Amino acid sequence: MASVTDKKNDRREIFGWLMYDWGNSVFSTTVLGVLIGDYITTLAQSAVGENGVVISIGGYDLVTAKSVFAYTIGLSVFLQIFFLPVLGAIADYTHLKKTFMMFFCFLGAFACCLLFFIQGNLYLLGCAFVMISNLGFGAAVVFYNSYLPDITTEDKRDKVSSWGFAAGYLSGALVLVANLLFLKNADAFGITVEFAVRICLLASGLWWGGFAIITFLLLKRRQPAREAPAGKNMVIAGFGELKATLKELFKLKQTLLFLIAYLLYNDGIQTVITASSIFLSQELFVARGLPTERTVLFIAFLIAQIVAFVGAITFERIAHFTSTKTAILIALAIWSCIVIYAYGWLDTVTQAYVMSGLIGFVLGGSQALSRSLFSQMIPEGRESAFFGIYEISERGTSWLGPVVFGLVAQLTNSYRPAILALIVFFIVGSIILLFVDSAKAIHEAGNLTPEEAEA
Repeated sequence: MASVTDKKNDRREIFGWLMYDWGNSVFSTTVLGVLIGDYITTLAQSAVGENGVVISIGGYDLVTAKSVFAYTIGLSVFLQIFFLPVLGAIADYTHLKKTFMMFFCFLGAFACCLLFFIQGNLYLLGCAFVMISNLGFGAAVVFYNSYLPDITTEDKRDKVSSWGFAAGYLSGALVLVANLLFLKNADAFGITVEFAVRICLLASGLWWGGFAIITFLLLKRRQPAREAPAGKNMVIAGFGELKATLKELFKLKQTLLFLIAYLLYNDGIQTVITASSIFLSQELFVARGLPTERTVLFIAFLIAQIVAFVGAITFERIAHFTSTKTAILIALAIWSCIVIYAYGWLDTVTQAYVMSGLIGFVLGGSQALSRSLFSQMIPEGRESAFFGIYEISERGTSWLGPVVFGLVAQLTNSYRPAILALIVFFIVGSIILLFVDSAKAIHEAGNLTPEEAEA
């Protein structure tokens, strides 16, 4: 068992923490971002038609081929709402934070590996594996994020959070290049492109779980700030702790306001990420009667990953010279322009690459700075419980956005109005964020602002 410590800003431990982003980002980029959405949708369309019925009850068409993947993501996150905050609450008064993180990490990675066996009419089983892997992904990130206040002081938070995302984007770019070369040369290996896709899915699960081992070797356990209630079952105590956390959250008015804003605008961000491969493949190819060129999808996401590395560092600098909140608002304005551009002007592969570059530039900054800012707005000792609520709309775990996207696509038989509908999340989230007093939120939580901590 790793030793328990309270030490912060230890470079070795921070490196171990960064390595988890290096490992798990492959799931959000290669699997969710590029491969599995298009792969599951293609299997479903081959079985029931372009927008044929996948699930119907009582004569009502509930799920169609065009909406099956979006609904899968939405359902997987909806299920997380009921237990992630409870898990986080339990972890805050036990030494199990690291144990929980390990369990859900390897559960998600294993389910990702099982996607290798999905082919033919097994697309619904594939949806089940996607839900389990995405559930494990989201749950593990709750505890991963909650380690950020444990390993860094306030003045280092923006930089470490941004470098974590940057490491993930660099890793995602390297794996995308490897997968792209592998898919393009599938014939040379004597295998079909479909089989090559399945191998890439398997490799992504192994990459995620493999590099996570480094994290768990270097990341130390923390002494819980509070003791568990005496004489209570752990699960019952967890629900009690969640109730107390929610009660405290409603007292922290500015933190609550920020969380509402975040849950809205990040829901839009995550939906753009998970739906972009389907949008590009359907609008640029399938809608025109052309076979999907997966090479285009890989290049688009590769551009996004490379630019995201630069964007994460750039927005950290913008936050340094302005404020974290201002930098996030700038990013959200660009996100709104992106969905308008996709709806009205995106018609060529070159334009798809331009959009990917824009997505990459604002992706890392908006996410890394949001995580850093929220970590300063929560009371010491309740990090996991608060991040359990935060994680409802973290990377790859949005739920309302995919449902809106899938419903609009199903009703209009087009992905263009579906992508435009997401602008509501960015606009409303930005308006709410404007009214957040971040300094007051940090002080109400009993913490120092980065400037005060540095001084």
